[in-house]
Amino acid sequence: MERHYGMDWLRIGAFAILILYHVGMVFVPWGYHVKTAAPADWVAIPMLLPNAWRLMLLFLVSGFASRMLLAKSPGVGRFLANRNARLLLPLAFGMAVVVPPQSWVELVGQHGYAHDYPWFWARDYFRFGRLDGILLPTWNHLWFVAYLWIYTLALGALLTLRLDLQKGFDRLFGGAGALWVPLAWLLIFQVLLFRRGEETHDLIGDGIAHLAYFPAFLFGFGLAGSRVTMAAFARLWLPCAGLALASYAVVAGVEAAYPGFAMPGRAIAELFRVAREVQTWASIAALIGLAERFLNHDHKWRAMLTEAVFPFYIIHQTAIVLGEHWLLPLHLHPAAEFAILVAGTWGACWAFYLAGREIDWLRPLIGLRPRLAKPARSAREAASASGVA
Repeated sequence: MERHYGMDWLRIGAFAILILYHVGMVFVPWGYHVKTAAPADWVAIPMLLPNAWRLMLLFLVSGFASRMLLAKSPGVGRFLANRNARLLLPLAFGMAVVVPPQSWVELVGQHGYAHDYPWFWARDYFRFGRLDGILLPTWNHLWFVAYLWIYTLALGALLTLRLDLQKGFDRLFGGAGALWVPLAWLLIFQVLLFRRGEETHDLIGDGIAHLAYFPAFLFGFGLAGSRVTMAAFARLWLPCAGLALASYAVVAGVEAAYPGFAMPGRAIAELFRVAREVQTWASIAALIGLAERFLNHDHKWRAMLTEAVFPFYIIHQTAIVLGEHWLLPLHLHPAAEFAILVAGTWGACWAFYLAGREIDWLRPLIGLRPRLAKPARSAREAASASGVA
């Protein structure tokens, strides 16, 4: 299949936004592993701009990328074997090595845990139980990787049925249905039938999340093979962007009037839920349309950034949590604290990726392909290289 550079850029941008969003979690009064000294209510308003659609977009672009990987694989079995290695190894490494500092910082800062990190990792982290209500060991932000692996297995099972569903996908989403059908799905399942609440990220008891993210993953897989749907998004991007901004204005207005989601009655709460789901899909539709119309071209940095996003994702939250843990005793102004945390997080992400890609045994653990062995040179080539005629 022909590579879609616009969707590469969209994937890069989605992960970049997610990293900035998690930095913002330090400063907003929502629950997080570490918080600034005085979280501000107003931070919730810009945070709600990507809050609705950031994760669904990640699953959609992951489904799109899965279709591209399948097209390069000799069969479904090889595709699944590749995805198992590329997802399970980083998940296991992340849970054992990358994530534990997050739990330690949370226990120290919010639960009065008295031991240092080496003690925590050696004595408490692998307890397979709860410590002050925190489940250990855990995957924290790597829940996305676990869900993506499960969705990939489910996709593999569907592929073995050899159903030809692409024509139906094209008919359903090849026009205005690209906007209205997914939006109707969200309104029915996230508002009408189930009132969307907090996601648990525990895999088993997270049905409301699966009803959003697994269809988004499958939609991305179908989108990768549908030129008519991509063309529909390209045509609809401007009205979709207007609808996304209008619905966000409602969401932000409710939050400004009733900080902390303290809605005074059911009518306001329902208005918020409906506006949030409209914002979700209208934003994603507009972004896909922009990727198709304006971003479908290559650049010398694209290949490296595309490779870097997964290692960035693996390390970024640990960098944020540790960075804020070290910054808190300095009592800095929030603006300085934010600037240092953003710069430090990006620096840590780049260091993790650039160093990790040069270490052969580490590459698979941070989500990179194993380095290809250089082909052996013939005797004539070796003699020529050494200057021997």
